[in-house]
Amino acid sequence: QVQLVESGGGLVQPGGSLRLSCVATGFTLSSYAMNWYRQAPGKARELVAAITSAGDNTIYADSVKGRFTVSRDNSKNTAYLQMSNLKAEDTAVYICDVESIARGQGTQVTVYS
Repeated sequence: QVQLVESGGGLVQPGGSLRLSCVATGFTLSSYAMNWYRQAPGKARELVAAITSAGDNTIYADSVKGRFTVSRDNSKNTAYLQMSNLKAEDTAVYICDVESIARGQGTQVTVYS
């Protein structure tokens, strides 16, 4: 079964860090670029970060540049989103996506003080 499963979300205080994981099953992740989106209540879905299939190029939303890092380990069929210096406005459901192949259910990240 082709699917993406996220994990690593949770509750964190402002300034804290979290590392999200996205495991692919049923297909070889190394063949595809991968995207991380987030969806906050009442807001449009936002592309947070993307990484090429080989991991040699990345892009970030301006709102997370310098704080988030996207990476991948193709040997583990897994991608990651390291989030640091988290802010209240980072609160959202984070979703990994491989265009036209699969999209995960998402993992909740809540930044509270």
